[in-house]
Amino acid sequence: MTASTPSSVLPADFTAELFGQARTVTRARNQALFHAGDPCDGCYRVVEGLLKVTAEASRRERILAILGPGALVGELSLIDGAARSASVTAIRDSRLSFVTRAAFETFAQANPEVYRHISVLLARHLRDNNDALVATSFLSVKGRAARALLSLADAFGEDVGSGRILIHQKVSQGDLAAMAGIARENLSRVLQEWMHNALVKRLASYYCVENKAALEREADI
Repeated sequence: MTASTPSSVLPADFTAELFGQARTVTRARNQALFHAGDPCDGCYRVVEGLLKVTAEASRRERILAILGPGALVGELSLIDGAARSASVTAIRDSRLSFVTRAAFETFAQANPEVYRHISVLLARHLRDNNDALVATSFLSVKGRAARALLSLADAFGEDVGSGRILIHQKVSQGDLAAMAGIARENLSRVLQEWMHNALVKRLASYYCVENKAALEREADI
């Protein structure tokens, strides 16, 4: 599982040109952007909001990534033209910019370097997926939960003093469990223990990492 909120995956001039005439798309909380198996009709860039990339595993939803402002959505299908490989759903009300596959191909013909930047992004996704597979196969429940929280902290966190990291995105306990690939009941027990030991706090629906080093030890980082 990975969380992402880059300022842009592409250089600023590429982003401005490619998405300058993009169509605005909105999704309400819990509304799907697209589903696995849907045909590729284009690529999105998150302007505001938060989305989750999911797959079904043993009838349980598994969150593969959390995407925030600046992230690209659906870029893989731009390269191979195949159907969507995963589903994407808004975690909260979101606004995105959308460019068609035809518009991207026209842009890429004039700016072939864009493929290098997309390739870097896809390589990063592959590494993240490999890390997630290792975590699911070998890490304990606590280790998986710690990796999920640390990923959110890296992507959306702010140091609020004394090494405390406030995660500036509201993520439900169910979604956090799906990110970690564990049952919600198990996550609840782990969080209660961590809160008791002052590793994590819950502040007005936001998670705050109180002891990053301890969570890193749990995640074996």
